[in-house]
Order: sequence, then structure tokens, then C-alpha cells
Amino acid sequence: MKNITFIIIGILALIIAALSLIKPQAVTKKAAPEKVIPKQEAVVKKSGFKIAPEFALKDINGAERKLSDFKNKVVIIDFWATWCPPCKAEIPHFIDLYSQYKDRGLEIIGIALDFRGEKIVPAFASENNINYTVLLGNEETGDLYGGIAAIPTTFIIDKNGYIRKKYIGYNEKTVFENDIKELL
Repeated sequence: MKNITFIIIGILALIIAALSLIKPQAVTKKAAPEKVIPKQEAVVKKSGFKIAPEFALKDINGAERKLSDFKNKVVIIDFWATWCPPCKAEIPHFIDLYSQYKDRGLEIIGIALDFRGEKIVPAFASENNINYTVLLGNEETGDLYGGIAAIPTTFIIDKNGYIRKKYIGYNEKTVFENDIKELL
């Protein structure tokens, strides 16, 4: 009886092994329609860069400004606050860079994330001779840019509106200047 059991198990093992070697015939499926990728998304996938999200914020004089106001320019967007020492240390860099490169197509936008910024940021900007655009930011704008977990957080945007670099924390002037020269 034991021999018959072993023979049956052996035959079943051979059948299973033989069946696993047989390839099933290809089933003809109807071709699925190609997914249409929006032009903007296709360009992003090709270039590897993302379009900088549009925003509308008030500047320190109360006027509404949008990112699209600065089309065809290289834009530095700096998320900062008046109480942040590394942010304050970068401001002179941005003042110098804006003075040097604004006529060649550079725009710098400082987005202040201070609580009640409308009360303190205008005076701070005046006292520190900030010569570039200063906007009063909010959490929603930071979220558009992936969330601002630390400040300063700085984005470099090319003339076509693509985010080319992101920096978290303090950087020397030469870091930003090298990016600007490459994109202008």
C-alpha cells in the first residue's frame, strides 16, 4: 500500500511539473486607448522640474501681487520671518543680488511668515533697506510649495516658471549668485 501511495504522489508531482512548463497561449486583448498627458505635465516629466505654484498675496503696502506678475524672469522666492537669525543674515545677500541683477531679469520675492506680519514686516523692511518685493505670507502659500518646515526656505525659479532649486537654511551669497548666473 505504501508503494502505491509513493507512486501516486510521484505521478502527481510529474504532472504538476509538466503543467508548470507549459506556457499558456497569449490572449488577445483589445488595446487600451493611450492616456493623454496634458502638455504641461508631459513637459514636467521630460524636464524633471515642477512648475512653481501660482499664489496671490498682499505686499507690505497692501497691494495684491501674484507670482505670474514676474513672468519671464528668474525669481528667488524666500520664505522667512523677522525673528529668524539665519533669515536676517541672508537679507543683505538678497539686497546685493537684486541691485546687481534686477536689470538682467532677476526678481526676488521675500514671503514673510510672521504672525501679524502686516504690523511688523513693513517697518522691518524699511529699517533693513529691503529693495526687493516683500509679501505677507500664510500657511496655504507654504503648503503650495510642499510645506515650509524650516526657515529660511528658498526656491530658485527659472524664466519658464520651473522650480530649479530648493534650499533649506542659511546659504552664502555665492550659492544664489551661481544659480542666478546659470539661469539669466
